[in-house]
Amino acid sequence: MAMEAAAIEYPKRLAELEAALAEARSGQSIAVMVVVAAAFLFMALGFLAVSRRTVPLWYPPLGLPVAAVSIRRYLRHRSAALRFSRLAGWYRQGVARLHGNWAGNGVAGDEFGDATHVFERDLNLFGTGSLFELLCTTRTEMGRRRLAGWLLAAPSLDETLARQEAIRELTPRAALREEIALLGNFEFEGAKWETFEQWLSSPPAPFRASARLLALLTSSSLGILLLAGFDRALPWDGLLPWMAALGAFHAVYGLVRREQTKAAIESLRLVGSEIGVFRRGLALMGRQTFRSPKLNGLVQRVGRGGAALSVRKLERLIRLLEQRNKEWFFLPSIVLLFATQVCMAVEHWRQKHRTSLAGWLDAWAEFEALNALAAYAFEHPENTYPEFTPGGAQFEGEALGHPLLPPNACIPNDVRLNAATRFYIVSGSNMTGKSTLLRAIGVNAVLALAGAPVRARGLRLSHFSICASISVGDSLLHGKSKFLAEVERMRQTLELASGERPVLFLIDEIFSGTNSRDRRVVAESVVRALTGFGAIGALSTHDLALTGMVERTELHGCNVHMGCREAGGPLDFDYLLKPGVTRESNALDIARMVGIPV
Repeated sequence: MAMEAAAIEYPKRLAELEAALAEARSGQSIAVMVVVAAAFLFMALGFLAVSRRTVPLWYPPLGLPVAAVSIRRYLRHRSAALRFSRLAGWYRQGVARLHGNWAGNGVAGDEFGDATHVFERDLNLFGTGSLFELLCTTRTEMGRRRLAGWLLAAPSLDETLARQEAIRELTPRAALREEIALLGNFEFEGAKWETFEQWLSSPPAPFRASARLLALLTSSSLGILLLAGFDRALPWDGLLPWMAALGAFHAVYGLVRREQTKAAIESLRLVGSEIGVFRRGLALMGRQTFRSPKLNGLVQRVGRGGAALSVRKLERLIRLLEQRNKEWFFLPSIVLLFATQVCMAVEHWRQKHRTSLAGWLDAWAEFEALNALAAYAFEHPENTYPEFTPGGAQFEGEALGHPLLPPNACIPNDVRLNAATRFYIVSGSNMTGKSTLLRAIGVNAVLALAGAPVRARGLRLSHFSICASISVGDSLLHGKSKFLAEVERMRQTLELASGERPVLFLIDEIFSGTNSRDRRVVAESVVRALTGFGAIGALSTHDLALTGMVERTELHGCNVHMGCREAGGPLDFDYLLKPGVTRESNALDIARMVGIPV
């Protein structure tokens, strides 16, 4: 695949779709005009044939076949226009991502945020302009939820490597992603995990198997009696008493089971509106063939289309149940015990497929999340897949950049954290890029653990846990000062570091909520404890007193800094990581720049 595949294919495909959309809409307009012309011709000829008797009566219907054909063409063009419009919108978003104009136009994922998480807010995982918004190209809420979960929690190393292999295979399959984007008749149709989860976990309806069989026999008997009467096989006088008895039984039993039936119908209401997209997704998934063991495992879990057939049966039952709301069918549904019987059949399906359906939901969510990461890989061919290394903690990135920055604003840096250099102390004046560097390390680590490629020329890392204290602040609601919030985050970090998996820690302005002396003492204690557990990481600071920690050679730290260009002004930053401690300060210059008299 060419390195610029997405940059070439997306605009080309978008232009094709826009041209096809214009053609379909033109076809719609022509079909409408033909139908209108046929209608006027019918009325004119009808007037002449009936009122004036100047043309034969068989003239007016001559335009009806033309109108019928035009209506069919209109419907076909409308369906095509809807399809082209949806796909064009999907590719417009893709082009916006390629040009760096995606922030605020996608799914922000705020609902997946967790204020207590050890790095979610610090690394901007959710919200406008977040990593989730950049990655999220899923069709359903199920896929969005699974993708969010992958960003928040690292799996086992085997699972990460399995995802990598699956994403590599899915990356060039743009046609498959198109089909996923087009699932459902309309874009607003969705499929939420909670909808199906609530239905599966709702109490079982008290319909016995014997009652289901009895209702089937009595309704069948009533139907046979009706047919016998209309066919005159038996006299109505003899049939009516039996039919009345069966109808009365149905009415009484339906009344007795009214509340249970009503509850079952209500629990199905949301499932019925969302099951179509899910069923089509399972069918699409079951038709695929893959080399990746993980993808093949997902296809096997849905039975290569068998799951879609089973869900199709449930969908048909739900559609049948919707017929009872139609006025013409209300009375027959009561007489035939229709709603109660369909609810019994739905309950039977639920009990039979409860465990399987949960597995199908899980498989589809995982398939969508993998395809979303594959779309990201396709759109960023310059990114590379990281290499996971055994042994002690390690994070060695070459030309590492922040994934959320546009190419013209992203300055890559080399980062080497290992047994020889367990932590960086990043000093520097304001606005030099220290926090962005920490986030670049963390966000790329999140992508790597999720199985996705990273924004780097190369990355070797351990399979570790991530902890960050970059956006920690005070909380009036919970009565916490910034210092207390930082201390609690450090406690969480130490607890994770004492576990089996190594930790990558990222701390911006460590313990800035206290005085310089106490900050040095507490910070050194934390770093000593973390490195003692085998953790690696980076700390940024304005307080140059903290840089003295590197003199403790047993801690294996390294001083680096970020600042201005050589021979540049105090605000002419190059955002490059340099060895040693900064000798710059620009707080006064920034204050003057915004108009503060200093």
